[in-house]
Amino acid sequence: MAGLRMGEGILRRKPIEHIEETEVGEGTRLERSLGLWQLTAIGVGGIIGAGIFTLAGTVANGTAGPAVVVSFLIAGVASACAALSYAEFAGLIPKAGSAYTYGYAVLGEFAGWFIGWDLLLEYTAIVAVVAIGISGYFSFLVEEMGADLPQWMLGAPGTGDGHRVDLFAALLCLLIAYLLNLGIRNAARFETAVVVLKVLVVLLVIGVGVFHINTDNYHPFFPFGISGAFTGAATVFFAVFGYDAMSTAAEESRDAQRHMPKAILYSLAISMVLYVAACLVLTGMQDYKDIDKESGFSTAFKSVGLSGLADVIAVGAIIGILTVMFTFMLGVTRVWFSMSRDGLLPRWFAKTHPTRHVPTRVTWIVGVASAAIAGFVPIGEAAELTNIGILLAFVVVCTAVIVLRYRQPGLPRTFRTPWMPFVPALGVGFSIWLITFLQWQTWVRFAVWFLIGLVVYFGYSYKRSALASPQHRDDR
Repeated sequence: MAGLRMGEGILRRKPIEHIEETEVGEGTRLERSLGLWQLTAIGVGGIIGAGIFTLAGTVANGTAGPAVVVSFLIAGVASACAALSYAEFAGLIPKAGSAYTYGYAVLGEFAGWFIGWDLLLEYTAIVAVVAIGISGYFSFLVEEMGADLPQWMLGAPGTGDGHRVDLFAALLCLLIAYLLNLGIRNAARFETAVVVLKVLVVLLVIGVGVFHINTDNYHPFFPFGISGAFTGAATVFFAVFGYDAMSTAAEESRDAQRHMPKAILYSLAISMVLYVAACLVLTGMQDYKDIDKESGFSTAFKSVGLSGLADVIAVGAIIGILTVMFTFMLGVTRVWFSMSRDGLLPRWFAKTHPTRHVPTRVTWIVGVASAAIAGFVPIGEAAELTNIGILLAFVVVCTAVIVLRYRQPGLPRTFRTPWMPFVPALGVGFSIWLITFLQWQTWVRFAVWFLIGLVVYFGYSYKRSALASPQHRDDR
């Protein structure tokens, strides 16, 4: 009987029809102040950044060559299938938490916990990886100005002679935590302004770089074979799903049911066009073997005699990539906040600031944790923490949208995923396929984090869940 009760417990689901009333408590409200274009800017801010300014060069140089364009297209198709599923859920369940909340409401508490716990690590690691990427452009600028910084502050231990900490990357993480704690309205204004600047820089890169393309650099197009393009797709995947983190802000949207689906689709469409164009320019300007892994576009423009523009791009990259950190730190804090409000983590974390209405406590904790990773973990090891959890989240969301469509077809949906169930099933298939290209070390790290999560869930969360309360059982 105990096993049966536990089985029922881990499958308990949030009631979608009453989710608005069951989740709000004293001191746990978020402020609804974001409009459509602010949400779209947050999505674009999360998608465009490390993918163009850092990962494009890294993957082109050592994994895919000019076929990095194909890598982004493959990742984009897989991401689009999931984006359509996210769009349906975002209009149906306009609450904080994104994939965690969707999984909890449709597949049950344990599925929701599994994804939420995973995203806590994934999003935090992404913030750190992006901070390290910005630090690379910062070092490029310092060298261009003829200045030398102490070696101890330029990288994590083991990344170079005398390196002790990537101080600039760590400080950036703390800066983003500070900005988020100013309140979502002020933080979103900053994000929107910087996203506009970033898009202008990318357009500058494309508009000028296209005149310096040497088509000979496109041959061979698949120097690492077709498999290199697929491996590259698995690597760049985290650069094309910023809308996932953006959707965690649904509870802070003025009209989430109408605006969130549009913002998800708009942000992905804008970003993919810019990604493809920028990758074609990068691999056309310079032979893939010569592309710098850390500051690809700056060194590419320098190689064709445009050093002044290279400096502008480096400054734009530093400022622009900040928006990726903003979006994913926003995402992890809202997932953590939502899990705590549901009782799966201590409710102390779900308290919001009395006037700014943001989860200040978890924001500073995430800021310090991401700063520690960025400062002391090499970028390759940090990046390996980022992809598997997002792919699994996509599997859960795409599966859940199919289940819910057939379980409750009459629910009011402001957006409906087209070609059901083909599109979400394709999203599941793509995600599982890309998972197979990840390194075994990624699986080991994921398994360790998952085992820690099991201990936390069965040792704490299962009994303290809001759905385990006597009042909830009586309501049922």
